Amino acid sequence: MTRPKLSPKAPFPSAAGMRPGQRVFDAKQHDPYQAAGKYAEPTVCPDCRAIFHAGHWQWGDAPQGAQQTRCPACRRIHDKLPAGWLTLGGAQFNAHRADVLAHLHKVAAREREEHPLNRVMAIEEGPDEVVVTTTDVHTPQRIAEALKRQHHGDFDIRYGLDEYSVRVHWRA
Repeated sequence: MTRPKLSPKAPFPSAAGMRPGQRVFDAKQHDPYQAAGKYAEPTVCPDCRAIFHAGHWQWGDAPQGAQQTRCPACRRIHDKLPAGWLTLGGAQFNAHRADVLAHLHKVAAREREEHPLNRVMAIEEGPDEVVVTTTDVHTPQRIAEALKRQHHGDFDIRYGLDEYSVRVHWRA
């Protein structure tokens, strides 16, 4: 009697011994500035005065006695660790630089008003291109989409591998 051949071990962890609902793999992207738990309500950021209320950060007046904790966006700004980079360049961009940058500021202000944690950290202007850094991964893409609608051009998006980051390049 011959013994059946065993298949080689799977290259991934076994689900044996796991509790129901537990995931085999961790998420590939992890934001180190995401809170591990909920903030106490109400909590106010001492830097930007955003308030954590009803489960999310929002703009408003802080009630008396609110706990003070720096919000994730202000922590990123303080640590100088952006999550998003938007690079603007091209011949059309250089020809209409002032108009493009004015539109960028308008879109960034609207984004910050709607989402307190989505902010532009810095705008570094060079002779042929401008690099915008942000506190989140959504703002660079939203700005690039708005610039494409208004000033045409094209953009590409590259998300960070195993990290919470994005690099967007817009050319016109």
